[in-house]
Amino acid sequence: MSGLIIAAPSSGSGKTTITLALLRLLTREGVSVRGAKSGPDYIDPRFHEAACGAPCPNLDAWAMTPERIRDLAAGDGLLIIEGAMGLFDGAPPDGRGAVADLARNLALPVVLVVDAGRMAGSVAPLVAGFAAHDPNVRLAGVILNSVGSDRHETMLRRALAPLGLPVLAALRRDAGLKQPSRHLGLVQAEERPDLEAFLNRAADALATTLDRKALMSLAVPLPHEGGAPRQDPPAQVIAVARDRAFAFAYPHLLEDWKAAGAELRFFSPLADEPVPEAGFVFLPGGYPELHAATLAAASHFMSSLRKASLVADIYGECGGYMVLGEGLKDAEGTDHAMAGLLGLETSFAERHLHLGYRHLTPLTGPFKAALKGHEFHYASTLRAEGAPLFAARDAEGVALPDMGLAKGRVYGSFAHLIDTAQ
Repeated sequence: MSGLIIAAPSSGSGKTTITLALLRLLTREGVSVRGAKSGPDYIDPRFHEAACGAPCPNLDAWAMTPERIRDLAAGDGLLIIEGAMGLFDGAPPDGRGAVADLARNLALPVVLVVDAGRMAGSVAPLVAGFAAHDPNVRLAGVILNSVGSDRHETMLRRALAPLGLPVLAALRRDAGLKQPSRHLGLVQAEERPDLEAFLNRAADALATTLDRKALMSLAVPLPHEGGAPRQDPPAQVIAVARDRAFAFAYPHLLEDWKAAGAELRFFSPLADEPVPEAGFVFLPGGYPELHAATLAAASHFMSSLRKASLVADIYGECGGYMVLGEGLKDAEGTDHAMAGLLGLETSFAERHLHLGYRHLTPLTGPFKAALKGHEFHYASTLRAEGAPLFAARDAEGVALPDMGLAKGRVYGSFAHLIDTAQ
């Protein structure tokens, strides 16, 4: 049980590709390794799992207590945590939730990934500034990304030498390691038929430059589990939608329910599978807008969902919330009928970004305690009629309009729930 953190000065530096390369390379070489992802992210963790075969938890220093984070980080082998955004970038007003918070909470060293494609000597003051910024965040090494040539690498290493920080790798610029993305991040792992080839290509590229011994020597023991409370299941039997349109469910939430004795029954709306018999139905977020026509035509799913609403609580978040509504307009402006269980109409014809952490107080519905969550979507609300589900505040505590809708035993909002408020 040891770990280290992969971070960067900013988004777009190559953290994900290098983390995946590390996970695949070390796995191929027989090292027991697993990944974790900082902050609210549903997509990168599935790539981590594909790269090393081990479950990938989210570690959210804004929404989770230190005890919860330690519990989720615990496990066998080497833990490589991929940071989000820049090392010190967090939520306002004080940057809480940054990768640096994980480094402090878990007392783990940080390896800084620097996109050096457009710099040479300037790499030194950049790295020196990050190394000196916070004495409680230990910058232990550097990985150079997008290096143009042997000569370029020599210039970078010479500039960094006086800092005394090991350069663990210098990855060459390679257009084949660019990953396709869409509006919520990377294209999902299960949508890439070339994923294995990509992971092996990334691992092969890193293998030629990585100082394995130096990297492994940086890892330090993880703290013991924190004994944090888990979230109680909303029912003994829970039906969970799971496919490409409903892929955004946090594993720690599902594991909490299972650990408390709940039975999870998975089904695929895209395959027109009916909702399994259950006391609670969970429609996670995802990309329903990319599959709106298929969902609208899924008659067995839609009819069973409507029947389930008479005998079970149904909860949808973000994409699942939109499917519970009356209609969804896709990016081309085509209207698609949805389940009609909530007075909601949404549209992607005119995209508008909604992003941020949320403090949530249930006003009704199956949730009893205060919660923490996040919002990240581009949908516009054309109509929302009915009782609200949550009172909401942003990360700074500023009151927001009430979120979500509740009607009968059907509930939903654009918020993704992360953990109970502690």
